[in-house]
Amino acid sequence: MASAAKRESYDPYRNIAYAYDGSAARVLEQEEVLRPRPKVRPRHKVVARPQVQVRLAGRVSPFAVLGFAAVMVMAVFIIAGYVQLSAISAQSVALSNEMSQLKSEEATLRARYELAYDLGAIESAVTSDGSMSRPQAGQMVYVDLTEPDSVVRYGQTEESGGSILDSVEEVVGDLMAYFQGQGA
Repeated sequence: MASAAKRESYDPYRNIAYAYDGSAARVLEQEEVLRPRPKVRPRHKVVARPQVQVRLAGRVSPFAVLGFAAVMVMAVFIIAGYVQLSAISAQSVALSNEMSQLKSEEATLRARYELAYDLGAIESAVTSDGSMSRPQAGQMVYVDLTEPDSVVRYGQTEESGGSILDSVEEVVGDLMAYFQGQGA
């Protein structure tokens, strides 16, 4: 019997049979279907603006006018500077192009110059008509450069033992002669 009592207390579907009538749909009442639901409008919050006293327009400050004029003058100067810079840049580009053209022309002229003065051709042209011949051994002169260099002034006497006063007098006289020659 203990097992029979245990079965009765364990039956989970025992109380459900009385509460469930078998239909899954809810039955709506007639009043509920015909009655429209009221629309819900959002509430607008009224914004309160602070009362501000407006100041009447006054006179324009002369410093503001001067400042605006100074800014405009500086802007004009800056624009003029940029215009000059672009003009100088264009000139620089033109001059560099001209320089490269002149260098190439220089190279071609140098090559033509070297071809024009071919020493072998000049020698053969001069010796062919007989007006010029090779120098003989007696016509050649050799210069000896083994001695140190020195300068000799001809037509002046060499003074020895001159004083400093004479040197100063000579320098002052030379300067006076130079400036008198410049003024004339």
